[in-house]
Amino acid sequence: MKTYLDCVPCFVRQALDAMRMTTDDPALHERLVREVLAMALKLDFSSSPPELGQQIHRRLRELTGVLDPYIRMKDRFNRMALSMLPELRALMAESGRPFETAVRLSIAGNIIDMGVKSGIREDEVRDAVSRVLTEPFHGDSARFKKALDAAETVLFVADNAGEIVLDKLLIEQLDARRVTVAVRGAPVINDATIEDARAAGLTDLVEVIDNGSDAPGTILSDCSDEFRRRFRNAGLIIAKGQGNFETLSDEPANIFFLFKAKCPVIAGHVGLPVGAHVLMHSDAARRKTRRLERIVSNE
Repeated sequence: MKTYLDCVPCFVRQALDAMRMTTDDPALHERLVREVLAMALKLDFSSSPPELGQQIHRRLRELTGVLDPYIRMKDRFNRMALSMLPELRALMAESGRPFETAVRLSIAGNIIDMGVKSGIREDEVRDAVSRVLTEPFHGDSARFKKALDAAETVLFVADNAGEIVLDKLLIEQLDARRVTVAVRGAPVINDATIEDARAAGLTDLVEVIDNGSDAPGTILSDCSDEFRRRFRNAGLIIAKGQGNFETLSDEPANIFFLFKAKCPVIAGHVGLPVGAHVLMHSDAARRKTRRLERIVSNE
């Protein structure tokens, strides 16, 4: 997925929010914002949004010397999500549709995205989860389940801390022997790393690897050889969150994207309202991209 003009103000807002979270020094706030504006002048709009996001957060870490600016927030949301597991497992059992409910809960967890909203509150997450069975859902969970049953191996590309605790509920519905979970190779925003996977208990359930990259998405050219090998050989890939959708939606692989459409750009790209809970296969994602490209070229 390419970068849109409407992404640029979001880059600036995200950079300023992250810098204010990390330091009270107004000189550093201004310096990073000016540097982000300079980056935007040279931006290749054919690249995906996480590519510039990676540059911004690398620069933030360089300027502040803080290697993981979001570590306290990640820990807080991991603990909050873990405390919710007993009630969520009960909800799955009571629903009579444990797999579909687990899919919905996994998508609901994608609200824990501090790139989109740095001030996300615990009550917002709890509210999103409480409405999981009534929230509008776009996708074919039966097709998803059939594809999962047919796959010899599944690569689950995780997104955010806290969110991966809810992902665990979906992974528990699968054959753990066939599943590998991939997290980021280094801290970026509140994206999950190996440490977060351990906190969520995922390392006790399945094999967990990192992708070797510090991008807030999955830029294959920036990932490790081992991750790219796993990606190529996976029978089916589950990609969580907007960043993974932005970077992988054009890839010719068997991918199911699970995310909450949290911004107008993503919502417009997939043709759904902001806030939609989305389960989309990669063939549908590529068709939508090609259709948008034809519309733009004819304008």
